[in-house]
Amino acid sequence: MGSFKPKVNSSVELEWKTNTGKNGTRNKGIRDGVIKVGGKEEKEDRISGLPDCLLLEILSLLPSTKDAIITGTLSTRWKHLWTSVPTLIFHYDEEKYQWSDFVSLVDKTLTQCRQLKLKKFEVIIDYCTQFEPHINNWIHYAVRCNVAELNLYICHITVGCKFFNSSSFTDPTIRDCILNPTEAISWKMIRSVNISKGKFDEDLIEKIFSGSPLLETLVLDKCYGYRRLDITSKSVKNFVLSGKMYAKDKYAEDIDDVIEINAPHILSLTIKGRLWKLLLVNVASVVEASLCYTNFGRWIPPKEIEEERLKGLILNLRHVKELKIEGFCSKFLSGLGAEGFIFPSYVKCYS
Repeated sequence: MGSFKPKVNSSVELEWKTNTGKNGTRNKGIRDGVIKVGGKEEKEDRISGLPDCLLLEILSLLPSTKDAIITGTLSTRWKHLWTSVPTLIFHYDEEKYQWSDFVSLVDKTLTQCRQLKLKKFEVIIDYCTQFEPHINNWIHYAVRCNVAELNLYICHITVGCKFFNSSSFTDPTIRDCILNPTEAISWKMIRSVNISKGKFDEDLIEKIFSGSPLLETLVLDKCYGYRRLDITSKSVKNFVLSGKMYAKDKYAEDIDDVIEINAPHILSLTIKGRLWKLLLVNVASVVEASLCYTNFGRWIPPKEIEEERLKGLILNLRHVKELKIEGFCSKFLSGLGAEGFIFPSYVKCYS
């Protein structure tokens, strides 16, 4: 008895069993599908008898597109089913692929796909300059298929112009990419954008806000290239600033730079990760805020400077309904209390 067991998620599992004869040969046409929930076999079912819409939904939950392709060996019914899956996920693993083999795999896969609309397109790879045209072709493919969720984790690739003109993106996540739009951005459907480890200057932020009328949430994770963030769009209500790259990181930044935040319309503010000097110019509309930044290893400032900075942030946020102070920040609260600093009622400490 042979079996094929792709994991769908932590609680639901599919298992296809192929009956074999005494001599080990496969008995054609005899294949049972078993659905397991929480590791327990719930009931016997003819998986292949399910309608295509349900099978495609199941295949879209698999960890990668390669796993979906493997199901094509199950039977004639499954052979081409994966080509219509609305989710495409490609993760490069240097232990499994040569660069050229991975690129060929993705190129071939996209030529076989038949879906006109993509729910999700995700690529996670290291960067290799000779394949940049291929990678941009993949991104353009996703744009042509009106992808809703686009996740790109591609080291130092300069994203092509078509990426900046999409009416289908809703919540893209962009990591390690170079965003340098030469024309106006048009992201008419975007509600949330997460940019990680990328250059984020004043020109880019202005273009994003101008071309994203529905944008509600902006997340900047370890970005660089800015000293002031003017988040003046009235649609943006949530802002997360998660660290910043400094002089000892991959990109040179002055650790003494003051980061100014001017965000008069946001309702929720989260500040976390490695941050040095912050000046909240205008956050008058914030209702809830969270401070959870971490230390800098050997760059830790003197205790009195750290306490003074935290005190300043607390006072600048004195109008909020609730302020959560977590992690490294919370360690300085006892020192401030010992000095007679009275914490407002809106401050909540979480160790």
